[in-house]
Amino acid sequence: MTYHPKSDFMHVMMARGFLADCTDYQGLDEALSQGVVPGYIGFDATARSLHVGSLIQIMMLRWLQKTGHKPITLMGGGTTKVGDPSFRADERPLLSAGDIDANIAGIQQVFAKYIDYGDGPSGALMLNNAEWLDGLNYLDFLRDIGRHFSVNRMLSFESVKSRLDREQSLSFLEFNYMILQAYDFLELNRRYGCLLQMGGSDQWGNIVNGIDLTRRVLDHEIFGLTSPLLTTSDGRKMGKSADGAVWLNADMRSPYEFWQFWRNTTDADVGRFLKLYTEIEVAECDRLGALAGSEINDAKIVLANAVTTLCHGAEAAAAAEATAREVFEKGGVGDDLPTLELTPDDLGEGMSIVQVIVKAGLARSGKEAKRLIAENGARIDDAPLTDAGLMLDAGALASPVKLSAGKKRHALVKLAAG
Repeated sequence: MTYHPKSDFMHVMMARGFLADCTDYQGLDEALSQGVVPGYIGFDATARSLHVGSLIQIMMLRWLQKTGHKPITLMGGGTTKVGDPSFRADERPLLSAGDIDANIAGIQQVFAKYIDYGDGPSGALMLNNAEWLDGLNYLDFLRDIGRHFSVNRMLSFESVKSRLDREQSLSFLEFNYMILQAYDFLELNRRYGCLLQMGGSDQWGNIVNGIDLTRRVLDHEIFGLTSPLLTTSDGRKMGKSADGAVWLNADMRSPYEFWQFWRNTTDADVGRFLKLYTEIEVAECDRLGALAGSEINDAKIVLANAVTTLCHGAEAAAAAEATAREVFEKGGVGDDLPTLELTPDDLGEGMSIVQVIVKAGLARSGKEAKRLIAENGARIDDAPLTDAGLMLDAGALASPVKLSAGKKRHALVKLAAG
């Protein structure tokens, strides 16, 4: 679809690759052109931190504010008690109220780095849906809200359909989730004049439900906008690395490890990630993403520095780059850090991490390497290595990987030049 937006926000969304779908491009663009639009994204409090998979949504809220509009971060203090069934194979474990509150406190630390909360027209709001969900009267809610929902239609949503097609149980508790999320949008519109809900494309059905409900109950026109569900070019889900989730809170993933995650971006993803996760001009993102050979590594450092600066500050980004240069560049060519060079032929379809540890001289046998991993003595890029089944291919070695056995024995593994 060719649509030329009038508003700065829609222009940014389209130019930088944030836009998967919109319920009414023109209507939303008009609203954004005419005044301050409050827009929200909901975040359930299932962990003490958000991870990199949520960063695309956080950046959307940041751009909303930077283009003169009002971001609302909605904490799911109420909905977390139910759990979102979207595209899950099983039911989420239920958390206690205390766990949910602790998780919200952890998550809130991240938002303050990206968004300004204040009293001005575009000052962000931090809200919790427990404010209106906790006090609901069940019978009133069924009569006033439940009557607007068609079960036939709810069963047709992909998130529900995929679960039922696999003959996996979907509890009535979870089935209520989409009604509660729709009700959130209604309440945010009624209480705060919120006109826009954003989310990943897996939330499309829930967003449309909220728009329909608000139109039926309040007769208000509101909008939905989704971002693409991001996978890396090698098919992995964004936000996960070899050693687990890439958390945004510094106490759960150090700034150095966070920096390394971005520095290890696959070549093919560099340009796209620069547009989504930094504020570098689009033309410069395209230029950096098109670099080839060893020059693409310079672009990866630009990416790692820019993303880490936003999340952890310029000082942490500079320190991470300095540490990486010390370990990888100086260590890699000196006597301090032994280097294992593997050719694409050596790697084939992939070499197990156990074999790599043995080849790098950090263990005498596969059995010893497995024991090292099982006893938490192995690390990859300074993060715990817990998966003895991990496979490394040429893509994983696009930039050097540091392996450690204990605190003092390290080796660098990289692709042989040629």
